[in-house]
This record gives sequence, structure tokens and C-alpha cells, in this order.
Amino acid sequence: MARSRPHPKRYVRKLEARKPCVHGEAGIELRPHQVILRPLVTEKTTHAATRSTKPRVVDGKEVARGNAYAFEVHMLANKNSIAAAVQELFNVRVEAVRTQVRKGKSVRYRQSVGKQSDWKRAVVTLNVEDKIDFF
Repeated sequence: MARSRPHPKRYVRKLEARKPCVHGEAGIELRPHQVILRPLVTEKTTHAATRSTKPRVVDGKEVARGNAYAFEVHMLANKNSIAAAVQELFNVRVEAVRTQVRKGKSVRYRQSVGKQSDWKRAVVTLNVEDKIDFF
């Protein structure tokens, strides 16, 4: 059976004196106005908000198509915090949230080549009775 290597006494004392590491909860807490950065108003998202077709099944429940709004959100926001932020800011009921991380485009300016920042997009589907008016 192999023995452990010998440790210097000073090193052993240092390890014994070390306090246990205590962390708080993981992640940072964002306020609703920090989660939702801006609404994405494009032809595609406007069409998605106004169209109505047969419902689809998400997590075992039927969700109506259409009535979906797109937002640019904070990169550290998760689906639960996005849903809570939309409900609080716009006073609506959220049915489903879909997120995607969009990769930044590579850009060129004169001789230098750079890259735009990655950003997160969230598509929020609302209850059939709710609506958000941006204009």
C-alpha cells in the first residue's frame, strides 16, 4: 500500500488554519428592467404577434400560436426570470418562453477586423386574452 507524501509542518498548519469557503447563491439577481433590454420590433416579430393558427403543445399543455413577442434580454437571464420580468413590466400572463443566443457578426473597419457582441433573444408567448402594445 502506497503512503502519502510527507508534508512540511508549516504547510500542514496553514491548511488547518484555513477557513471553510462559504458561497452565496449562484448567479446574480437582476431586476425586471435589467432583464428586458429592448423589444425587437421587426416584420417577423410583428407577424408572430398578430397571427393566429391552431394551438401547439408545450410541456403537456396547449399554447396558442401567435401572440408571441420577441425581446433582447440580458445574457445571464434564464427563462423563469424573463417570464417574471415580462409579467411585472407589462401586466400580462406568460404561457411560454423560448430563448436563443445569437452570435455577433464579424465586422471590418478599415484594416482592423472585429466582432460584435453575442446577444440573447427571448420569444415570449402570452395568454390568448393578453396583448402588448408597443406603439
